[in-house]
Amino acid sequence: MLTPAELVWLIAAVAKGDEVAFERLYAATRAKLFGVVIRILRRQDLAEEVIQEAFFKIWNSAGQFNPGLASPITWMVSIARNRAIDVVRKKGEVSIEEEPAAMEVAADTPDPLARQEMTEELKRLLECVGRLEPDRQKLVLLAYYNGWSREQLATKFQTPVNTVKTWLRRSMMDIRECLGLT
Repeated sequence: MLTPAELVWLIAAVAKGDEVAFERLYAATRAKLFGVVIRILRRQDLAEEVIQEAFFKIWNSAGQFNPGLASPITWMVSIARNRAIDVVRKKGEVSIEEEPAAMEVAADTPDPLARQEMTEELKRLLECVGRLEPDRQKLVLLAYYNGWSREQLATKFQTPVNTVKTWLRRSMMDIRECLGLT
């Protein structure tokens, strides 16, 4: 992830029509924006469409961005989020034909073997996470279960972003080793 200053610079370049800067901005922020949109829409096809529309608006509105009013990622997330909310409002009730997952018929009873394997894997994972120091446990869960950004974690733990990245990397290495994946 680029720093806020780098994002501001990229948005300024995009405002001047710099396509290379737009590609870098897209590559650096797409995953974050997609994560926000998919949580709202819960449908990948709609989320992908909204992301395209959001980046189109970012391209066209880059000249209006004011770093004094909001951080670059906050500004871009609000564009994507607002567009996703508009789609939800416009959709209203969804018919069964519009919801692909609703067309799939589930088995009457789940596969007991698959459920048991999943439960065993989850137990092993939770056991490994439980071996981490309490602060590292909280850090890993906030990052990978709740989807917090490195910046949010740095604020929460009152530490630099690079330290958070190091802690996460080391924690994940410890978990992988515990699971026997190394």
